[in-house]
Amino acid sequence: MHLLKILKWMTNKMIKNIIITGTSRGIGFELVHLFANQGHNVLALSRNEQKVSNLNFDNIESFAFDLGKKADYKKVEDYVAKEWKQVDVLINNAGTLLNKPFSETTSDDFEYVYKTNVFGVAEMTRCVLPFMKKNSHVVTISSMGGVQGSVKFPGLSAYSSSKGAVVTLTELLAEEYKETGPSFNVLALGAVQTEMLEEAFPGYQAPTTALEMAQYIADFSLNGNKYYNGKLLQVSNSTP
Repeated sequence: MHLLKILKWMTNKMIKNIIITGTSRGIGFELVHLFANQGHNVLALSRNEQKVSNLNFDNIESFAFDLGKKADYKKVEDYVAKEWKQVDVLINNAGTLLNKPFSETTSDDFEYVYKTNVFGVAEMTRCVLPFMKKNSHVVTISSMGGVQGSVKFPGLSAYSSSKGAVVTLTELLAEEYKETGPSFNVLALGAVQTEMLEEAFPGYQAPTTALEMAQYIADFSLNGNKYYNGKLLQVSNSTP
C-alpha cells in the first residue's frame, strides 16, 4: 500500500499542467495531441476551438480565446485557479502573419500584428505568472525572421519585427525573474510546413512537418529549462 502511494505521488509529479495558445491548426494543434497522449493536462486556447474540442480527450480543456480581448484572459485565470492551482508550462504559440509591401502596410496593420504577436504574448505571460513556480517554463515561439542577422524577406516587416520583439521580451523577463523563476526561453523556428508558411511563401515545401517541430517543442518545453534561461534557440535547417 505504501508503495502504491509512492507510485501515485510520483505519477502526479510527472503530470504537467500545460497552456498552449494558437491550437486550432499547425504546430499548436499537434502539440495538444502530443501532450495529451503523454498524460499531461492541457488548456488549449484558440479563436477557433472547434477542432480541439473534437479531440474528446479527458485531459484537454479548450475554449475560444482571443489574445486581443481582455475579458478572455479572465477566463484563463478563473479556470487555472479553480481546476489546476499551478501552471507548469506556458507555450506562447499563437501568431498572425501579414505579407504586404511596407509602403502599403498601415499603422492599423502593424497594430493588428503586434496585438497578437507581442502584446498578446506579454499579457498571457503576465496572466499566468502568478500560478507558476520556480521550475515552471515559459516558451515563446518566434521566427528566424526575427533574429538579428538572419535572412530577411520583403513584405514581412510587421511580422518579422514583431517576432524580434518577443526575443528581447524573453531576455528581459528571464532577467527580472531569475531569482524566483519561472524560466523563459524563445525558439526561433525556420520553415515548417504549416498553413502560415503557405500564406507567406505560396508553393514552398518545407523540410520539416508541423508534427516534427511539435515533437521538438514539446520535449524542449518539458526539459529545456533545466539547461537554458533567457536564451534564443534557432530551430532551423533551411531558409526561409
